[in-house]
Parts: sequence; structure tokens; C-alpha cells
Amino acid sequence: MNHSDEKHQYSSLYLEVCSRNEEPRLPLHTSIVLFLLSYCECKSFKVFLVSTKPASSQSLKSQLPESLDVSDTHLEFLPQLVRGCRLPAVLDETGQLCRAGLAVVLRHIINKTLEADPSRNDVLALLGFKKTCLKACAEVSKWTRLCEIDIPSAVEKHLQNSTHQYQHPPPSILTLERRLAEPVKVHNDDKIRRQKLQEQRRNEEDKSSEGKQHVDTESKAAQSPQVYDGLELRAALAKLSVNSVPALTTRENSEIRKVKTTDLPLLEHVFAEGLYFTLTDVVLLPCIYQYLCSLQVHAASTLHQLPCLLRWYSHVQEVPGVLRAAKTCGMALSVPQFPTVSLPGTSAEDNSASILEQEENQEMISQSPFVGGPRPTMTKLKENGIKAAFTPHPCPAWTLPWDSLPRAINPTEGKMSNIRAVRKQEQLNNLVAMVAQLAKPGYTIVDFCSGTGHVGIVVAHSLPDCQVILIENKEESLVRAQSRTRELGLKNINFIQANLDYFTGPFHIGEHMILCRFADQTGFQLPPERRLIGKECMGLVDLDRSWAAETRGYSVKVMTMEPESCSPKNNMLTGWPVQKSGGKVTAGQLEGTST
Repeated sequence: MNHSDEKHQYSSLYLEVCSRNEEPRLPLHTSIVLFLLSYCECKSFKVFLVSTKPASSQSLKSQLPESLDVSDTHLEFLPQLVRGCRLPAVLDETGQLCRAGLAVVLRHIINKTLEADPSRNDVLALLGFKKTCLKACAEVSKWTRLCEIDIPSAVEKHLQNSTHQYQHPPPSILTLERRLAEPVKVHNDDKIRRQKLQEQRRNEEDKSSEGKQHVDTESKAAQSPQVYDGLELRAALAKLSVNSVPALTTRENSEIRKVKTTDLPLLEHVFAEGLYFTLTDVVLLPCIYQYLCSLQVHAASTLHQLPCLLRWYSHVQEVPGVLRAAKTCGMALSVPQFPTVSLPGTSAEDNSASILEQEENQEMISQSPFVGGPRPTMTKLKENGIKAAFTPHPCPAWTLPWDSLPRAINPTEGKMSNIRAVRKQEQLNNLVAMVAQLAKPGYTIVDFCSGTGHVGIVVAHSLPDCQVILIENKEESLVRAQSRTRELGLKNINFIQANLDYFTGPFHIGEHMILCRFADQTGFQLPPERRLIGKECMGLVDLDRSWAAETRGYSVKVMTMEPESCSPKNNMLTGWPVQKSGGKVTAGQLEGTST
């Protein structure tokens, strides 16, 4: 089915189908999306299974919720905007906005479900406290990276080579195990912790009344988690469905109320992010399900290292709607019953600690503190004949006709200060001047990390014969950019909400950690000498970027914006194909070291 020229009456959701041993299979990110659709009972999308081979949906029928409208399509028939992204991806009704990447697509499914039925508080709860669950992109959030990328990737790798990986779980799984073993810190948890203390004391009194006054320490340790587990799980389920479980005690006795907060017992994890079931659990469940299924008879020697993960796996199945959704996706969930086995000469804790220690040592090496500032690195580069090089600006006095441009384009019409607005105008003068020199009718111009579209919208207005794509992770910024685009009546502009990792266009950045750190130190408020060092570092980073572009057939120049005061990050890279090959002009190549 060809969707290139199809008018979209609804949002289209594109999910990948891959193959193993010539048989079609669903990769984990596709299974995760389908599970969420089933859990939310969302019918707001036309679902397309994307494959490089003939129709797949029939052979995968047992894993596809019957309530979904599912069709097969071939990779080459994808709409152009979707083709430039890694799946999963959603194309909106207009065909002009594509959302790509697992976390972005999942959050969008939740929002569409709530649009259709605002009463679905259980779906709203998936977004977590302040509605920020998995909102931070994987580039800046270790937690998002662990759940969205590391664990699914590790499980996929394990499934491909599972016969050799039974004894030690993947490091990312062990990282999750360690996270689940940590105490929970939640907003306003004082009441639950006091009720936990009250239940502990009541439990001890019950034991005493039954004549168990000499219970040894080992027995207490074995029973305490069950007591804690009960209260925290009841609190979690009570939040999801008030009628499904007994309400928690509303009033503690006077002795409990007198206990200092610092002396209250800590709360334990019920779900991945603490006490409450969130989108993170939705992401993890298909991953852990497939991982556990792959272990089979070898499970006992592996799972003794993952007690917290198994307890989490059991808790998730008690959430209303999870078993139903899992069944429609072909996941036969069950609480695993594996014997506890200790490997000779070592313990589960030792095994986990050993593997995690290796992982953390590697991370510490990559994040070790900088010694001596940038000068030693700059000196070594200079000794090897490597130094920043700048080309004179070809048109330093060129400016856009700001007085005749629509108000929606002019930065002075926004909420920023006059000084900042003028600087933004000067930055746009430089960027648009370079793009206008390179662009030809029919070219595609990509504005990476576009924000609200200050650069891309001006370019689209100035070059109506070119196609402009704005790529931005923050939905709020793209919504603003879309609004401005509609106000201006622009037809040559499209939008992609995604991390740069999910955009598959021909763009590459090489960076040096120490130089990049000091390349950011070019602010006007800094001492002149420090700004000069920052400028040199920024030049060296951009030199590396220009070399990377040159290896891909581009001729590149590095120059300084005019006037220099228009931005503390005033380097500008301009690149064009050495041979005419219909290549893309990318606005991301034109803007300093901030990308």
C-alpha cells in the first residue's frame, strides 16, 4: 500500500517488523507500543506494520490486539517525512508533523487516549508526577536512556545469543535491579511511612500475642519485606482504582504521630519509578517478559541475582488491565516460581556488584574530572599542526528586510527583551545569508534542534521553493512553531518531534569532551582571556566537525558571525557538496558548537 500521496484523515502509526530465521517477528519497541495501545484501549490510530518483505500481519496475528486497525506496508512506500526517521513513528492528520522515537510516540498515545476520554485517570497516571515520565530525552537523562534504549537493546541482543548468556544478566538489567532495591522517595510520603511504621508495630504485637517472643533475626528479615510490600502495594493499587482495594488507614495513633520523620521506615519500590505504575513499567514489561521466557531451564542460576526484579514483575501483573492487555498481545504472563540457587563460592549480590562495578568504572573513566583545563589539549593539538582556522565572512553587512517581513517572523514582536531580540535578528541575518547562498529550488533544508522555529520559519518564508524540516524534541516548542507557521500560511515546512538519534538524515557531529566543555565558555560576562580560550576551543571543535563533513564529500568553511556580539556562540559552519549530487543543505551545520 502506497501512502506517499495519501490524504491523512487520522494519525498513522508506523511500527517496524523485522525477521529472524526468515520468519517475521516484532522487535521490542513495536511490542511495547502495541502493549500500551491495548492497555489504553486506544483506537485513535491507523496502524501500519512496516517491513522489507511481503505482508506480515497474518503470521503475527496472535501478537496484534484485535481492536486495532492494522495494515501491512513496505518500507519504500512510507511517506517522505516518516522515511527520514527511525520507527516507531506517528504521522499526524495533516501529514506535516511526524513524531518519532519510542518515548515520544508512547507519550503521544497517552495524550491521544486522554483527548478521546478525559475520564481515564489510570492512563493519566502513566505520565507520573508532574507528567514528566520519560519526557527528558535519552541524551540528557540516564534513566530515560536505561529504559528506552539500554534495556530493550540488551534484551534484543540477549535473545539473539541467549544460549551463551544464562549465568549473568546483562549489565542494564542489573542496573535496574539495583534501582529497584533502593528506598523510594516520593512527594509527601510522610503519611504512608507512618502507616508503615504502625503496621510494623502491629505485626510485632500480633507475633507476641501468639507466643512468638523469641523470633530470631533471620526470621524477622524474611518476614519484614512481606509486611512492607503489602502496604506499599495497597497504596499503589488504591491510586489506580479506589474501589479495587481497601482504603489505607486514615489516622495513626498518637505515638506514631510523635515519631520524627527521620526515624520513620523507608518505602520500598513497588514499580519501576517508586510506588506508582507509570509509563516506565509499560516499557519494561515486554522486555522483561521476553527476557524471562528466554531463560527457560537455566532461570534458577540467573534469577537468584534478580529478586527485586521478580517482585516487580509480580506487582505489575496485579495492576488492573495489565493481564488483559498482555493477553491481547500474545504475552502469557505468570508469576515465575524458580528455586533459589546459590552458585558455589559466590553470592547473587557479589555477582551483581562485580558486573556493575565494571560498568561504573568504565563510566567513571569517561566522566573523569578535567585536569589542567583545556590548555594541555590545545598545546598537544598545536604541536601536531592542528589549530582553529576561520574564513572571512563573505557578506558581513547583509541583512534581512526586517521592516517588511511579517510580524510573526520578527523576533522583536515576541516576549524577549529588546537587546536579545536585536541579537536574534543579527544571528538570523548570518544564518539565512549562508543558506540563501547554498540553497537551490527543490532543496531540503533541515533545522536541527529548532526550538520554536526562529531559524527554520524565516528560511521557509525567504526560500519558498525549498522544503524546510524543523526537528525538535520538545513538543511545546513545535506546537508554537506550528502555530506561527499557520499564521504565516507557509506550505513548505514540516515538523519532526524526535531526539536527533531518531532522525536518519545525513548529519554527523564529532566532539571532544574537554574542548566542548570550554567551548561553551564564551559568554559576554566572562573575562576577555577566558572568552578567548573558549573561542579557540570552539574553533577546534568546529574544525573537527568540518573534517567530519569533508569526509562525506562536503567543502566546509568556518567563519564568525557579524557582528560578533550577536551571540556568545558566534561560529558558523557553511558546507556544500563538492560534486553536484542533489545533497541536502542542513541548517544544523551552520550554527556554532551548541548543537
